[in-house]
Amino acid sequence: MSDHGDLAEPRPGEQPVDDDAVVDQAGDSRHDEDDRLKTDFVSAVLDAVEEGESERARELVSPLHPADIADLLELTPSERRGEVAAALGDLVGAEVLSELNDYVRDGLLDSLAPEQVAEFARELDTDDAVAIIEDMDDADQQAVLDALDPEDRAAIESALSYPEESAGRLMQRDLIAVPEHMTVGQVIDYLRDNSDLTTDFWEIFVVDEQHKPIGTCQLSWILTCPRSVAMADLMKREQTLIPVDMDQEEVALRFQKYALISAAVVDGSGRLVGMITVDDIVHIISEEAGEDILRLSGAGEGDINEPVMDSYRARVRWLLTNLLTALVASTIIGIFEGTIERMVALATLMPIVAGVGGNAGSQTMAVTVRALATNQITGTNTRRTILREMRVALLNGVTVAAVLGVGVALVFQNGALGAVIAAAMMTNILTAGLAGAAVPLAFDRMNLDPAVASSIFVTMITDSMGFFAFLGLASAAGLTG
Repeated sequence: MSDHGDLAEPRPGEQPVDDDAVVDQAGDSRHDEDDRLKTDFVSAVLDAVEEGESERARELVSPLHPADIADLLELTPSERRGEVAAALGDLVGAEVLSELNDYVRDGLLDSLAPEQVAEFARELDTDDAVAIIEDMDDADQQAVLDALDPEDRAAIESALSYPEESAGRLMQRDLIAVPEHMTVGQVIDYLRDNSDLTTDFWEIFVVDEQHKPIGTCQLSWILTCPRSVAMADLMKREQTLIPVDMDQEEVALRFQKYALISAAVVDGSGRLVGMITVDDIVHIISEEAGEDILRLSGAGEGDINEPVMDSYRARVRWLLTNLLTALVASTIIGIFEGTIERMVALATLMPIVAGVGGNAGSQTMAVTVRALATNQITGTNTRRTILREMRVALLNGVTVAAVLGVGVALVFQNGALGAVIAAAMMTNILTAGLAGAAVPLAFDRMNLDPAVASSIFVTMITDSMGFFAFLGLASAAGLTG
């Protein structure tokens, strides 16, 4: 009988349920309603470490999931992370390192001996081990590789030979592959008799004599079929194969499109070399989405743990580029300096035309960049996409121009001024719609990341056109005469 009331006894192979862990999962003692570590809990751990009560700190932290321990270290001031990690000892294990922010992990690894890092790498799947090792300096990386067993070293060196952010870096080598001539019973016996096989898998890959995948079989099918059924009769021959050099963003799109749980990775000759699972893809989708947003703003990686100088270098170059593009708009204003002097109201209204046009351009640009990132735009629908955005811009332009024109005419008691600003607004929103779609598409056609600098050029176009259209129409209409 269990001492935990309604809590069931653990099944064979499971860890016993801990009361503190149950409380923790409910968010009562350590987590807030958003599943974040409470400030009081983090402070209690840091205070225990500072007072030299390492055992107390370990008692507080031991019920936490490795991802929560990683959060704890990330919430710890950078100058104290080494001290806290040392106090927690083996609680900061391989799984915790794999969950850590890259910058925080790199800082901790710098304080560890290569043999310790190698020990962590041995405990992880190949993809997680590669994530830990790949950003290390060449000398440190080689020292860690030298400390690994030959088999582990070969697997990691093979993964490191593939391009960064490719399927080869992302895949796991540990998988289950069987020949098609085996029966369900033989497969089950094979799984039971070989204790060194991986225990984390959702499907079994069926391969031919050359180790090329010819089908896949879900575990549920194997468990519910008679032992005499041949794998060749049970397997599904249609499957999604991932080339080893495919970019991880493309891999994520395939998982999303075909609702995959796992997928086989093949090399250039079509041989099975690994598999990718959906848990890795969840991280990729989150990372890629965040990268696109940050690139649109020119904020670099945008990581709060990134060194200050790295953030400075990533952002300042785009600010300087923006400074140059802003000079284009200011030059246009300079051309119409006399016009503005003769009618001060123009200076008051100019920012409205440029600002609304810039927002319209940003909306279209965001939609276009997302469509490019998710492969919704191809060569067959590019023209249709631009025309669609122009229709949206036309409707927006008519609406905003009408409201603004009537408002300006009433406030300034000048119908001609209202008509001019309405025409300028209409022109700028149409320009914004065209630029917001065309600029990212142009970057994409040039094999450049459309999220990197599109916003700067779209802003320059909308600001310049807004000032030019408004001031030019005002001069042509004789409003300043």
